[in-house]
Amino acid sequence: MAFDLVVIGSGPGGYSAAVRAGQYGLRTAIIEKDPKLGGTCLHVGCIPTKALLHTADVWEHFLHPEADGIECQNPRLNYPKVIDRKNGIVAKHAKGVEFLMKKNKVEWIKGRATLKGAGKIEVGGQIIEAKNIIVATGSEARMLPGLKPDPQFILSNIEILNLTAVPKSLAIIGAGAVGVEFASIFHRFGTKVTVLEMLPRIVPVEDEEVSKELERAFKKTGIRVETGAKAENIRLTGNGVALTVTLSSGKKEELEAEKLLVAVGRKPITENIGLETTRVELDRGFIKVDKFQQTAEPGVYAIGDVVAGTPQLAHVATREGMIAVAHIAGKPEQPINRNRIPGATYTEPGIGSVGMTEAQARAEGRKVKIGKFPFLANSKATIIGQHDGFVKVVADETYGEILGVHIIGPSAYELIAEAVAAMEAEATVESMMSTIHAHPTLYEALGEAFNSVYGLAINA
Repeated sequence: MAFDLVVIGSGPGGYSAAVRAGQYGLRTAIIEKDPKLGGTCLHVGCIPTKALLHTADVWEHFLHPEADGIECQNPRLNYPKVIDRKNGIVAKHAKGVEFLMKKNKVEWIKGRATLKGAGKIEVGGQIIEAKNIIVATGSEARMLPGLKPDPQFILSNIEILNLTAVPKSLAIIGAGAVGVEFASIFHRFGTKVTVLEMLPRIVPVEDEEVSKELERAFKKTGIRVETGAKAENIRLTGNGVALTVTLSSGKKEELEAEKLLVAVGRKPITENIGLETTRVELDRGFIKVDKFQQTAEPGVYAIGDVVAGTPQLAHVATREGMIAVAHIAGKPEQPINRNRIPGATYTEPGIGSVGMTEAQARAEGRKVKIGKFPFLANSKATIIGQHDGFVKVVADETYGEILGVHIIGPSAYELIAEAVAAMEAEATVESMMSTIHAHPTLYEALGEAFNSVYGLAINA
């Protein structure tokens, strides 16, 4: 078999690249080692996690409806049905990806792919020839040294999604997006949650003020957060997990929990896929690419979580797929601008961010002006009863260039879209100040934050 393009991996980046290649008329195949298409994001990542977060939001409304004038006696959480709903959403969208392959004449080859030098891939003993190859093999959860995932007690993002009951207590090592999202889910389901982070603050990639606000909100609701904390001597107790925690004060504490979630990041899946038969260059296991996602091996591209230098986000993988396929097909395409990549964390309160943090801008020697507007002063936030958080704009003092926008609060992960579009269009603070924002809306808070850069916010 010979193809114009073979994509290895069917996550968001891989399947989107295959669809676009089909739209361009390239003879395309996609190789997937798992029984279903969709990759980590669809099956054990973004989609099932957000389904549980949605249920947690709904459940919280049932638990505390009094402020809305609603009486709800003895609500009950049927967790097996929660899991059924999550699985149904995943199955529906997996079928949708399968349909897209058929619609765009992409051949689905089942099995594990191994590169066999320039233009050749082996799957199940069969050699497939390709003019171009996109490596989109994704990533897997990192484990602490000496630990292995265990479906009962020591969990990664995979095992925690398959729990059949809500645990009474949960310790989480790692306070990146995965750790804090599961903390937000299970705390609202009634679990006693402890979050342990080795670095000085939680969600450490975010603006420092956002980190502080999320920690404050977590602690206010009863989630225990320990930063600058080191976990060691992790052991099973028969009915849970015990670990020794060295707190930031230097004090040691013995901590026990029914379950332990290890959320210390993800490593690229680049071993044992035959990269050594090519000229592909690696950096700590990640694949080096140029601005069009090309590797050092002609005709071999890489996208998504395996790529060195871009964040491990589904939407980044998809965008990189579009760039790679356009380059293969000879179509014009803009390379990724790292400063225009939105981040989204679906906690309560939620987080959305794009561009430089205040600290990053100052470290570059920029003269910056900061605009900040609290959701406490937003009428729509009052209506929905979600006042935590703020919008923060980092701007260049001289020209009004928008350097970054950082939101923590209700639907922050949706609101960040305006900031991304504004920065992509090279809008200035002044042009966003004159942009009319509908009332009453949450996104009015962005308009106020842009005005706040020059001390001109109306409602604060």
